[in-house]
Amino acid sequence: MRLGVLDVGSNTVHLLVMDAHPGARPLPAYSHKAELRLAELLDEDGAIHEDGVERLVATVAEALEVAEDKGVEGVLPFATSAVREAANGEQVLARVAAETGVALTVLSGEEEARLTFLAARRWFGWSRGRLLLLDIGGGSLEVGFGMDEDPDAALSLPLGAGRLTSGWLPGDPPAPEDVRSLRKHVRAEIGRTVAEFSRLGRPDHIVGTSKTFKQLARIAGAARSGDGLYVQRTLTRRSLEEWVPRLATMTEAERVALPGVSEGRARQLLAGALVADAAMDLFGVPELEICPWALREGVILRKLDLMVNERG
Repeated sequence: MRLGVLDVGSNTVHLLVMDAHPGARPLPAYSHKAELRLAELLDEDGAIHEDGVERLVATVAEALEVAEDKGVEGVLPFATSAVREAANGEQVLARVAAETGVALTVLSGEEEARLTFLAARRWFGWSRGRLLLLDIGGGSLEVGFGMDEDPDAALSLPLGAGRLTSGWLPGDPPAPEDVRSLRKHVRAEIGRTVAEFSRLGRPDHIVGTSKTFKQLARIAGAARSGDGLYVQRTLTRRSLEEWVPRLATMTEAERVALPGVSEGRARQLLAGALVADAAMDLFGVPELEICPWALREGVILRKLDLMVNERG
């Protein structure tokens, strides 16, 4: 069957169309996305302002039309941290439902981590042993650890690249004191969580998902996306140590010129790099492997699992 995952994230509204069958690997058929950067469209009270809500409603309606055009049988719509933590989140959900008919499921941060972990486990398989997963989104950082498909530990921290950029790095390039303040904040937040994971033992394999990790790996020399999903891509802590100070002195326009960096994500790249560097350092990760699958694939896989159980 052809399913669509409608992901209302902190950076983008992304419709991913996949041909999916229970027991088989989901195959991507079409991708449609719009960059709204909801995490940056907040007023002083933490509410998504009216223009952002109107754009969200229009984008969801457009995604539904695309899904119909592509022959999608069912759409799995969900929202993550930007809507989850907005002061007017409930009103936004009601507005989207009333004007488009789409009832967005709001995932908790822990659910995000668990579903992303499921996708990484299925991608890499059982032979990789205990996985440590790191995912940097627009609004939050997710961490998961475990041997099975459901992690033994999973958490979400408000350390997304978009959220931190809008709240901490107003300059272009940012002021050095702002970069230092953000670095200190990020490390303090992550540092509080390390003990929860370290008591579980050392991971056998460390995985990074999300656009932020993909772009950081690319500027550090990893293969371009056009080389295909199955090319191994890695990111080392050493390369981050070299790139973070360089990114801190660059303007947004200069970052856009880097390989693999999109115009919509260039402004957020430094904040994402600071989070990646802190997470890899504090969790003792010298190198991680980029996983092509993440939250959207996890949602599809969970849906297929439920279908199998219902038939059984």
